[in-house]
Amino acid sequence: MTIVAAADGSALGNPGPTGWAWFVDEGCWRAGGFAHGTNNIGELSAVLDLLQQTAATDEALHIICDSTYVINTITKWMAGWKRKGWRKGDGKPVLNLEIIKALDEAMVGREVSFEWVKGHTGHPLNEAADQRANAAAQAFKSGTPLATGPGFAAGGEHPPLAEQPSLWDDDSTVPERDEDQVAAAALDLLEAWGRGGRSDPADLLHGDWSGIDHMGHLRRSDALTEPPWPDCDDLSPEVIRVERISANVMFVVARLRGDRECLVSSWWQAGRDGRWRAKFLQVTARS
Repeated sequence: MTIVAAADGSALGNPGPTGWAWFVDEGCWRAGGFAHGTNNIGELSAVLDLLQQTAATDEALHIICDSTYVINTITKWMAGWKRKGWRKGDGKPVLNLEIIKALDEAMVGREVSFEWVKGHTGHPLNEAADQRANAAAQAFKSGTPLATGPGFAAGGEHPPLAEQPSLWDDDSTVPERDEDQVAAAALDLLEAWGRGGRSDPADLLHGDWSGIDHMGHLRRSDALTEPPWPDCDDLSPEVIRVERISANVMFVVARLRGDRECLVSSWWQAGRDGRWRAKFLQVTARS
């Protein structure tokens, strides 16, 4: 028997709030997402979760995608990138590397085939996956609960999964905080990271923070030694926007000016101790 599933991703704004989903039938599907990401990250994440959820079965897997990037990554490019130390043919590093390495591991020993379909053309499985991925992205955007779906269980049983933790979950124990406090914390982080400022970056970052640096690489909580923006002389940070998303989440945009200029978008979350810490950040460098 072959499991047939569609996998899809959705990023509002690309980059922006991102959702992913895979769909077998109404009793077997799953969705998730991120506060900030890209369409490609969503598409790759949907396939990765599908592979991980079905890892315990011996059945073949047929995956329907509307992304040629995902299909080519797994079936054509990934093996060559791996041989070259995870670099592309032009010598540049592979983007979304952490997810792609996880896909490489998840494909070992699996019988998997892929089928491309054009998106938004009425294919029932693709439409179902697309709707759930978009709903997940919308949930991250609006702060509403995220429907994760029943998931996959071998033997045909699909017990409900525990709801995924969300960046947007309100915590009534966290008091309202002034936007100026978050702006000051963002400036402290920009000045401290790699520049010997008054604060330790680890004190201002969430324990499981992640981010995308100026090269498009995914960074996680163990990457504290180097800042995620390019080296700049006379770096001058400036917060240009602070927006409250919910009681304990704020969105901050800052500008770094020097011999190069870049924008740093970050999402800040207040913990039970009342302190604000950066949960996610993305750097966009300008030439």
